[in-house]
Amino acid sequence: MENVRLDRLRGSLLRCLLLTGLPRYRTAELLTSLVRPHNIDISSDKDIWRPRGLRNYKETTLIDSNDFLPSETRRLLREWWLEKPRGARLPNWDIASTCTIEGKKGLLLVEAKAHDKELSDAGKSQPTTPNGQLNHERIGLAIDQANSGLTGLLAGWALSRGSNYQLSNRFAWAWKLATLGVPVILVYLGFLNAMEMLDRGQPFKTHTAWEACIRNHAKNRVPDDAWNRKLEINGTPVWFLIRSMELGLNKCRLVFHKSKTSSLCNARIKCFL
Repeated sequence: MENVRLDRLRGSLLRCLLLTGLPRYRTAELLTSLVRPHNIDISSDKDIWRPRGLRNYKETTLIDSNDFLPSETRRLLREWWLEKPRGARLPNWDIASTCTIEGKKGLLLVEAKAHDKELSDAGKSQPTTPNGQLNHERIGLAIDQANSGLTGLLAGWALSRGSNYQLSNRFAWAWKLATLGVPVILVYLGFLNAMEMLDRGQPFKTHTAWEACIRNHAKNRVPDDAWNRKLEINGTPVWFLIRSMELGLNKCRLVFHKSKTSSLCNARIKCFL
């Protein structure tokens, strides 16, 4: 088991690890509940998700392994997003899971927040190397391409590399996956009542508060009527959903294990949901 910085174990990170570290059937049940009432299934015996609790806490870029996509699809995504892939960073997903969408293998992608300051309006930072600049330009073109494609479905898109970059790259990747024939559900998940985050921002007390916050954050980039509905890209379905969940930390505890070879402690979460 790898070590994780214990001071990071709060907010949306902790709750994503709690959610994905439960027994397989329970995680599958909770992930499936996020996408009801749509015809989408996440089965505990065949689907894969990352992270997997503290024992496998690393997020995925979708193309860092063959767990989520075929090799050819991963190659096309990499070439679409990056000019010089070696050493470059790709977007990480808070939770990614395989699933069955209308009878076809697809992906559930989760962007999770626990307080309002996690929603950043910042653009992509300027690179400092020649290869970084080439990738910066390629990413801008990829986002523009996604924006044009989505605008062909629904007016009002304004995805941008220069502003709301995190939000823009999430929607751009969902669009690109759908163009490659991969059904996608992109869920913006608000974890409710994460009161330990009051020193960082305002936690979401209700689903209504979370939905108002994310809609306001996205209003200049995402058409308001794009949320919570099915769209089709070349016949491939895609959803952009707003969901919320409360994971009470009073039912969870950390169990620490002293390492024999290090001064650090490993930890695992016991949760009784």
